[in-house]
Amino acid sequence: MGDIILKLQNLEAGYIIKQGDIKAVDNVNFELKRGEFLGIAGESGCGKSTLAYTIMGLLEDNGRIFNGEILYQDKDLTSMTENELKAIRWQNISMVFQSAMNALNPVMKIGNQLIDTILSHKKDFTKRDAINKSKEMLKLVDITEDRMNAFPHQLSGGMKQRVMIAMAMILEPDIIIMDEPTTALDVVVQRTIIDKISDLRKQFNFSVIFITHDLSLLVEISDKLIIMYSGQIIESGLANKVYNNPLHPYTKGLMNSFPSLTGKLQDFGGIPGKPPNFLKLPGGCRFHTRCPMKQDICSKVAPPLQQINNDHTARCHFVKKGN
Repeated sequence: MGDIILKLQNLEAGYIIKQGDIKAVDNVNFELKRGEFLGIAGESGCGKSTLAYTIMGLLEDNGRIFNGEILYQDKDLTSMTENELKAIRWQNISMVFQSAMNALNPVMKIGNQLIDTILSHKKDFTKRDAINKSKEMLKLVDITEDRMNAFPHQLSGGMKQRVMIAMAMILEPDIIIMDEPTTALDVVVQRTIIDKISDLRKQFNFSVIFITHDLSLLVEISDKLIIMYSGQIIESGLANKVYNNPLHPYTKGLMNSFPSLTGKLQDFGGIPGKPPNFLKLPGGCRFHTRCPMKQDICSKVAPPLQQINNDHTARCHFVKKGN
């Protein structure tokens, strides 16, 4: 892994609705290196997808960036015009959307969708060049070229997701954001997709931001992990450190929410309660209403994101340096 290619500084983003402003991304900071695999995990509604759409400049009409910077190779994406962002999207930063069923045009053949992606960005490409490039990318994701003439409904869920990965890679971007790309796929197909993403990243040295609610998917393939809760980063660090020594009670709860495939049988369970309403956030620590370790200070004082040791941070009053 090499130089820093993406840097978020004090990023705050969300939505403006009649009831008030929703800050779904709240003071988020992180760096992404070239060739790095960054996993972001958390429950539904924690701000993961909003973060992805903010980076891509694809927020809904009522979406806003309230504060902060998104630096791609030292260029601030938040200050760019729509035309400037269009030149970067797919060419430099691309995205695999959450549902391939919705992301692919149901009335266009797979090949035409890939070809259109190329020709809209590569003005020096002929249609023949685009066809050959599309066939090459499908082959990389283990799809035969005859599927160029297939419509999305003629492909399985796993194949549609691999087409989306091919589409995201087709312009050879520096960064690919993957927003829950294995949702609704069975575990065998999930593993196939994960392995394919990992192999392609090593082959082409692009960076990956992989977003999921399933922490178990990330622990083997990520270089770094970020755990989000209620719009904030509540723990981050090297993947093996976060997995082997989770510091925040929320991260520990996520870890206990999936069973081990080996060892003795043991009880496991979810995290009681539900994430807070962004319009009515609790005082102090946002997790305190669900936390088994809560004390009086938790409802009164919001804990900062602390550097606990090298490459490991946590947002908790009871986690100390050196843990």
